[in-house]
Amino acid sequence: MAGRLRLTAILVAMGAGWGLSVPLGKLAVSTGHQPFGLIFWEKVIVATVLGAVCLARGRWPVFGRATLGRYLMVAALGTILPGWAYYFSAQHLPAGVLAILLSTVPMLAFPVALALGNEVFRLVRLGGLICGMAGIVLLIGPRASLPDPAMAAIIPVALIAPFCYACEGNALARWGTAGLDPIALITGASLVGIAVMLPVALVSGQWINPLATWGVAEAALVLSALAHAVVYSAYVWMVGRAGSVFAAQVSYLVTGFGVLWSVALLAEVYSGYVWAALGLMILGLALVQPRPRLARPPGPSAG
Repeated sequence: MAGRLRLTAILVAMGAGWGLSVPLGKLAVSTGHQPFGLIFWEKVIVATVLGAVCLARGRWPVFGRATLGRYLMVAALGTILPGWAYYFSAQHLPAGVLAILLSTVPMLAFPVALALGNEVFRLVRLGGLICGMAGIVLLIGPRASLPDPAMAAIIPVALIAPFCYACEGNALARWGTAGLDPIALITGASLVGIAVMLPVALVSGQWINPLATWGVAEAALVLSALAHAVVYSAYVWMVGRAGSVFAAQVSYLVTGFGVLWSVALLAEVYSGYVWAALGLMILGLALVQPRPRLARPPGPSAG
């Protein structure tokens, strides 16, 4: 019981931090910054912060054949692909809608977990998936749902982010972290991400000069990156400690906090269809979640 309460408390803190990053991401693109440049500097900040922690602990990321594969996987599925999808979508969709779509992580994690043999099928979870799909239909179906009906075309792009998170969580649960603790794993993945995104940002013309201006957008990027460093490390630890589907329950809290933070910081107002979609998503989350599994999954420990 004490272990479950501790994990639940950590989930609440993760949800609050991750939820805050939703409106912060919206603010980061508010002045025209493009995804690749934002992702690069986010990786620099995360690598700097967590790299300092690694040095203080005397546990620097190890680079080898096995660990490089984990770094590449985490960089691609945990930051680069979902980061592009999120920042691109944030240019067009309200932050609260993005927070609602993040709640699909457990719904998408479940079929992936079935395919990898991480979980077993239960009919009630199928009901959760149906509720989640119904919530998405409410977002993109009625013309009065979104502020602009044309925004519906961005919903599939926004769903790339939760799908990547679902795949990543299941991959870590299935194959482990190659003996890396969460801090070292995220630091190594951030360094790999820097090497990948620097030429991409330059060639694509999305490079951001941090010395040119400093304002709300740049401050939001820094705060979002700091939150990402803490929350994402906790998420990887949670996958190793309690399994991918239990860790994905943070989406309950990300969704709730994300909507509340968006209302508070951005003064967003949503239609009744959006609130109904939120209700369906929460119901879907409740149905799709199995009983929390507190035992470590097979594979190396996440630390």
